[in-house]
Amino acid sequence: MSGRPRTTSFADKTSLNPSFGKDGSKVTTVVATPGQGPDRAQEVAYTDAKVIGNGSFGVVYQAKLCETGELVAIKKVLQDKRFKNRELQIMRRLEHCNIVKLKYFFYSSGEKANEVFLNLVLEFIPETVYKVARHYSKSKQTIPISFIKLYMYQLFRSLAYIHSLGICHRDIKPQNLLLDPESGVLKLCDFGSAKHLVQGEPNVSYICSRYYRAPELIFGATDYTTNIDVWSAGCVLAELLLGQPIFPGDSGVDQLVEIIKVLGTPTREQIREMNPNYTEFKFPQIKAHPWQKVFRARTPLEAIDLVSRLLEYTPSARISPLEACAHTFFEELRDPHTRLPNGRELPVLFNFTEHELKIQPALNAVLIPPHMRGASGLMGVMNATSPSQDSSATGSPNSAGGAEGSSAAGASGAAGGHIHSPPDVCSSTGETLGAVGTA
Repeated sequence: MSGRPRTTSFADKTSLNPSFGKDGSKVTTVVATPGQGPDRAQEVAYTDAKVIGNGSFGVVYQAKLCETGELVAIKKVLQDKRFKNRELQIMRRLEHCNIVKLKYFFYSSGEKANEVFLNLVLEFIPETVYKVARHYSKSKQTIPISFIKLYMYQLFRSLAYIHSLGICHRDIKPQNLLLDPESGVLKLCDFGSAKHLVQGEPNVSYICSRYYRAPELIFGATDYTTNIDVWSAGCVLAELLLGQPIFPGDSGVDQLVEIIKVLGTPTREQIREMNPNYTEFKFPQIKAHPWQKVFRARTPLEAIDLVSRLLEYTPSARISPLEACAHTFFEELRDPHTRLPNGRELPVLFNFTEHELKIQPALNAVLIPPHMRGASGLMGVMNATSPSQDSSATGSPNSAGGAEGSSAAGASGAAGGHIHSPPDVCSSTGETLGAVGTA
């Protein structure tokens, strides 16, 4: 029996009432509830609905809101009336610039008797990291390092936020990282596997897409932490640097073999940290492959160092998402002269809320570059949340020596601080994707 809480009341189903606009287009009007704020139902009309994705979860449509003309993605999933929908409960809690926004939700009837669907109306974002990476791979190229910095920084920021709320995404992969190619904004989407983790409560281990599955999940751990998302993010970073998945296993067991090929055989202590029940299991003794040999010769040392801090067998030894944001690999983003290839400024990267600045206050001096500290009273928030000690003693990855000390930090940026432009991915692929990544 599922441990999900029963709901005492269930929202009334909306009958989809189609009409036609002045231009002859089909208009559907529903009674929907805003994603955030009080439960005040309101009429919402949309048009131009078309299927843009489907999977085991249901169907995703792209549509246009009649009132504003804004494009949205509508994720339609079958609802079990006995339980609250976990994805809906989580998405209503989230409000962050790097997380796809839930604008409305409504329920609709299915073709079968008593069949009810939950419809999540999400902001529409046209691209994914997966499609950008695939474009470069087909062209026998790798994504420019500056774009990798921009994408990964925003992913880590979104993870720091949800982890601070106790929420684990559990399906971090390139398909679930939405991109606006014009602004460079990245937003995390698809919280269909997400869960609020509670210490002492077991969780299913068969979670997360295979290539990005943390080793403790492969070992069958049920008491894992949000650090499984950190491992997945490390796999995404490595994949963008390599141009292909770093651990392309054909099965769960083969996935572990691929990991061992790179990290070497885990020690008994590392296995115990992942799952105590596996300590007597015999593994072939394989030495770790040097990280510098895993990646291309031109890969920045800072990038390799960051990957090595993310892909640790011991979950608690992995760098935190906010520590990753503070890593010197992202120093170019903190340069006030850095611009997008179209000449526009970088997307907003440093608008940390008071909540975010309280997650690991010792990192604030690194996270907020000097030129941003006077913005919107940010300095006052920093002073209120930051301890008095010097940032070099914070446990930040910057203080750990190693590759971060290299003079190559930020050297991948073009002269004048411009980030190199990739080809026009939207026009070259001729594809779009809404607020839910493909399976």
